[in-house]
Amino acid sequence: MLQETVNMNNLRLNLGCGANLLDGYLNVDKFGNPDLKFDLETFPYPWEDNSVAEIRMHHVLEHLGQQTQVYLKIIQELYRICKAGAEIHITVPHHRSDRFFHDPTHVRPITPVGLSMFSKRLNKEWKACGKAFTLLALYLDVDFELIDVEYTPSEVWYECYPNNASDKEFLLKESEIYCNLIKDVAMTVVAVK
Repeated sequence: MLQETVNMNNLRLNLGCGANLLDGYLNVDKFGNPDLKFDLETFPYPWEDNSVAEIRMHHVLEHLGQQTQVYLKIIQELYRICKAGAEIHITVPHHRSDRFFHDPTHVRPITPVGLSMFSKRLNKEWKACGKAFTLLALYLDVDFELIDVEYTPSEVWYECYPNNASDKEFLLKESEIYCNLIKDVAMTVVAVK
C-alpha cells in the first residue's frame, strides 16, 4: 500500500484510481486494491472540511452521478473537503467522442462550461447580465474557478488535418462541427474559499 507515503498535512487524493496507484497520494476506489476502498457516490466523504490540498480524477467524474442530485452532492463534497486554493485535476473523454458514448458506464458529459457553472464569480456575472445559465455555485454554495483546459487531439484529427495538427484554435472550431476530433479534455479547477 502506498498510504505510508501520504503526507496527511498536505493531503492529495487520487479519486477513482483504479489500478493507477500514485505515490504521494491517497489512492481511493470502490474496486481493486487502493489505499482506501470507498464509493464516491456515498456521502459524506471520509475527510475533514478544508483538509485536502489536491485531487486527481483521471477518467472518473464521467462515471459518477447519473442522478443529478448525486452529481451535485459530489461537487459539494469535493468543495467541502478542499482547502482554499486546492486544485482538482479532472480528465474526461471529450463529449463529442465515440470514446464517451461507447462506454455504458459513462453517465454524463463533463465539459469546461459545465464546470464553470460552479464559479460564484461567473454566476454573479451571468445573473447581472440575465444569461440563461443555472447558477449552480450560488445554489449549492460552492466556488470553483476553472483555471486550465487542455485538449488531446484524436488520431482522426492528425489523419484529417496533418498540416494543421498543432493549431488548437482550428481544432476547437472544427470540433464544434465534427465528432471524434478530440479524444480527452483535461481541466483544472481551484477551490475559492
